[in-house]
Amino acid sequence: MCQLQCLYLICQQRFRFGFCVFGSKAGQSAKLYVIPARLNLWVMLFTSCWVAYMLRVNISLNLIAMVPQTSHNSSSTSQCGAKDDVVRNTSLQHVDIADVREVPRQVPGGASFDWTADQQALILGSYFWCYPLTSLAGGMAAERWGPRLVVFVTSLASAVLTALSPVASSWNYLALVVIRFFLGFASGFIYPALHVLVARWAPPAEKGKFVSATMGGTLGTVVTWSLTGPLIEKFGWESAFYVPAALTFVWCFFWWYLVADTPSEHPRISVKEKNYILDALGDKVKKSKGLPPFKSIVKSFPFLAMIVLHYGNLWGLYFIMTVGPKFVASVLGFELSAAGVISALPYLARLVMATIFGFIGDFILARKLMTTTVIRKFFCLFSHILPGLLLLCLIYAGCSTTLSVALITMSMGFNGAATLTNLQNHQDLAPSYAGTLYGIANCIGSTAGFFTPMITAYFTRNGNGFEQWRPVFYIGASVYVVSAVFFIFFGTGNIQDWNFAENTKENKDDKNNDLKEMNGITTRTGDAKDAKDTPLSVIS
Repeated sequence: MCQLQCLYLICQQRFRFGFCVFGSKAGQSAKLYVIPARLNLWVMLFTSCWVAYMLRVNISLNLIAMVPQTSHNSSSTSQCGAKDDVVRNTSLQHVDIADVREVPRQVPGGASFDWTADQQALILGSYFWCYPLTSLAGGMAAERWGPRLVVFVTSLASAVLTALSPVASSWNYLALVVIRFFLGFASGFIYPALHVLVARWAPPAEKGKFVSATMGGTLGTVVTWSLTGPLIEKFGWESAFYVPAALTFVWCFFWWYLVADTPSEHPRISVKEKNYILDALGDKVKKSKGLPPFKSIVKSFPFLAMIVLHYGNLWGLYFIMTVGPKFVASVLGFELSAAGVISALPYLARLVMATIFGFIGDFILARKLMTTTVIRKFFCLFSHILPGLLLLCLIYAGCSTTLSVALITMSMGFNGAATLTNLQNHQDLAPSYAGTLYGIANCIGSTAGFFTPMITAYFTRNGNGFEQWRPVFYIGASVYVVSAVFFIFFGTGNIQDWNFAENTKENKDDKNNDLKEMNGITTRTGDAKDAKDTPLSVIS
């Protein structure tokens, strides 16, 4: 008993609101809730994004192994390649990085699919053809049927489709395009559904930490790109599809067991924690009974500013995610396994910085050092403007591999501040419809996912030198900066009136009913008064 009491005191010190709670039911022994439900939810949010991105980005590196580096494939030529038959990248001779070499013509464990650059761009982009539309529907689906069910079903379907990818590839590249299309269809539901969970579970003082959990996709990218190369070289390219699919199947079981749609529905949450969450949220978040107020949403200029900011963020994110491995392998001259590790470094930096920025934002808001609006606008400097300027610097880094990798890493690292800007602003505007707002923004922003590979393929059609890549980086940097400037002028962090549209309608109906009842009472009272004041002679 003494040990349990000590554990209780430790948890009280570690978590401010008494997450370690003793509870008991009739006929049952006392239970100790050591792990708070919010911590469980944070972990599952983080890993759900990890799984989603693992299934999304593995194709970027897999294609390098699946398509042999032949003479007619431009990706085999590196402007920073070695000279005079020296295979080692000369820019790394004085850098402590082990055995980094030029891209070989045939990757160990790779396949021999003779797909052109345009066909490969089609495979990469097909994921995003329907992804925007299902992102639009994902928030409404989660608000109506619950985010727990939506995420479970779509993740399970994504695992099945990923497991079918090797078979589809052996048939035709178009079969793989179809698989990636439906994979994007299923995945589009996930992120809006997760933001519905955040709106229903995260107290305002912890919103930054919960939103930072959606950066789990960053770690998913890091792990996937770091392990895919060695996995392919040892077990073959098919394993790069089968292993992520198997991990997703296992994850789905934990998701269904540990997650609930609301604190009130969670079977293992302590009463104290549940009351804390519900009291902190107040009446700002309500379960939607009908359609969101689309007319008010479309007319909202602050929401338009958020969409522009979100689009700029996704453009930079998808640019490095979809074409980053190609730039690192084709221009800087890394072999497959090294390309995966180097391409993953920016995402690792983004994950770390997102967590740091999340804590900073919560600290500032809790102590009221800045208003919500000022926080959203100020941190655009870190989430958008600095990353854009660093991409511009990357154009002129030349074959200095260390400098190029450092610039890419810093650009994505500072973008971690998106947890305080575009990734949280929809929660500010209308927490009751956070999933719908994020779905709309993601619907529009995700179009960058198929524009960036096409633009890259267009400019690098005739080579992979810095001259060909320069316009690609100019475009990415411009979108970053312009979107931030637009939000700084027109964005806000204040909750909008249409968040309470449904409640307002119900209140109006109640008031109308009350008025009718009052009018009826007044009429009856007036009749009685008239009857009382009327002379008897008149009545007779």
